[in-house]
Amino acid sequence: MNAFELRVPPLIVTLLVAAIMWGMSKMGASIEIPSVVRYVVTATIGFVGGCIGLAGIVSFRRAKTTVNPLKPENASSLVTAGIYSVTRNPMYLGILFVLLAWAVFLTSAWALVGPVAFVLYINRFQIAPEERVMATMFGASYSEYMARVRRWL
Repeated sequence: MNAFELRVPPLIVTLLVAAIMWGMSKMGASIEIPSVVRYVVTATIGFVGGCIGLAGIVSFRRAKTTVNPLKPENASSLVTAGIYSVTRNPMYLGILFVLLAWAVFLTSAWALVGPVAFVLYINRFQIAPEERVMATMFGASYSEYMARVRRWL
């Protein structure tokens, strides 16, 4: 059994964080934002996040490598072009943007705890183990990539 089998899948983490954000948004007063502004900002941030995440998936599919975050050892190639020349983790970055959009929609400062918690969890329990596997698989190429491209932005 490897370490990846014991972790919670990122989709489940995202849904849990979103649910907790909703609960936390009920703890205090709402931030007053006109509905139109709220909806436009929510949709814009969510759309950007969706595009970033989708760009990561498309890049992996084009390279014919796995998109399964729980099986990085199945990666067949190191993808460094396209969105991966800007961020090493576009799929997680996209999720972060969607969670930020959700926080705006909820109009609660408490909801902003969710995206922070997501980043802390994903950095420690998902990205760090993935990076160890990638470093083992791709060696100096991956080290050079890590030095050139940031984890998030």
